[in-house]
Amino acid sequence: MTTDAFVPNDTFLDCEEDHFIILTGPNMAGKSTYIRQTAILVILAQMGSYIPAKSAAIGTIDKVFTRIGAHDDISKGQSTFMVEMNETADILNNLTDRSLIILDEIGRGTSTYDGLSLAWAIAEYLQKTKARTLFATHYHELITLADKFKGVKNYNVAVKEWKDEIIFLHKIIPGSTDDSYGIYVAKLAGIPKEVIGRSKNILTQLELKNDVKGKIDAESQLSLFAQKADPVLEKIKETLKALDINNLTPIEALNKIQEMKNNVKRIT
Repeated sequence: MTTDAFVPNDTFLDCEEDHFIILTGPNMAGKSTYIRQTAILVILAQMGSYIPAKSAAIGTIDKVFTRIGAHDDISKGQSTFMVEMNETADILNNLTDRSLIILDEIGRGTSTYDGLSLAWAIAEYLQKTKARTLFATHYHELITLADKFKGVKNYNVAVKEWKDEIIFLHKIIPGSTDDSYGIYVAKLAGIPKEVIGRSKNILTQLELKNDVKGKIDAESQLSLFAQKADPVLEKIKETLKALDINNLTPIEALNKIQEMKNNVKRIT
């Protein structure tokens, strides 16, 4: 049996500038391995053991919380999603600013909009606590949180596309990605070509009709304009309000339009 060489990665978390990492990347790229190994290394270090690292500076951590995998509890009548929410509730109600939190695919057990809404709200709640958090997700819409909150950073697992193939590099790099390559992974698993081809067509249609990220970005931009108005746009608005259309000559109207056009050019 052959195994691939281990790819080392750094992890940097503090309680101020880099306390919440949103980790995106393809299926099978190594997101879960990376966040789990971080938790294991912290536990080993806390107990005084050697760890496989060139160097490590680990502050005191009072609790390590994890929400990983999917399983149900039939004996208690709980679905996989109910188990996920129970475990997440336990984390949110018991964490401290000294805790390490490892979350893997929160919200994936329910409908897209429900799951995204929960994942978004949970991420916002956690970033306020300043608890050190690794948040692996396929909800790429969440990467916009890094633009809104101090201490939230985007990282992704690097891949290389080559001759219609995907090479997983297993390297954690700064920045975000918006592709999970789920259909490619299905192809690797042996899903029939007909199903793969149809999946690609459906995916294209869904992306064109249902741009969730675009809607969220637009909402954020509108919120930003509501908080801080552009002075040039405000000047144009005041000019329009002051116009007496009934007593405006054609040449005066043209001059006003030219004036506003010149102002718009300055901001485009």
